[in-house]
Amino acid sequence: MEPVFDPGKVESIIQNHAAKASAVVAILQDIQDNYRHIPRQAFALLSSRLGIPEARIYSVATFYENFSLEPKGRFVIKVCDGTACHVRKSLPILERLRQELKLTAGKVTTADLQFTVETVSCLGACGLAPVITVNEQAYPAMTPAKASELLISLREEVANAKEPE
Repeated sequence: MEPVFDPGKVESIIQNHAAKASAVVAILQDIQDNYRHIPRQAFALLSSRLGIPEARIYSVATFYENFSLEPKGRFVIKVCDGTACHVRKSLPILERLRQELKLTAGKVTTADLQFTVETVSCLGACGLAPVITVNEQAYPAMTPAKASELLISLREEVANAKEPE
């Protein structure tokens, strides 16, 4: 489930950056860290508090590839499709992940917001090819079978997090 937008939380983030317009990128990063995306409601609040036109904030948020206006999953899986990874068969890994999570190129996040699967041009780990990352942790020498095992382990982590202690 997507976190509910809390203007107070965004206000706190703005205050942590002294409400400086020059800190807009850092503020957007903190908002995204909190919500796993930048909620549309944040733009008007940021514009008002920072004295920056909403369109300028939106252009910053859409310029940088790391920002997302759509909710992402708890686990963001990035599949490298750079030359080294592609040659070493990264596409079957991507296909397996999409198949098991019931995702497509157009639908990259599961309905329960647990998983997002994205392709990237390069993860900068060509010697580990094919490689994927899960929330920035690298998994080298990946295969479709290893990807399935990794999903099992991540799903167990989700299930354990939901159980009362």
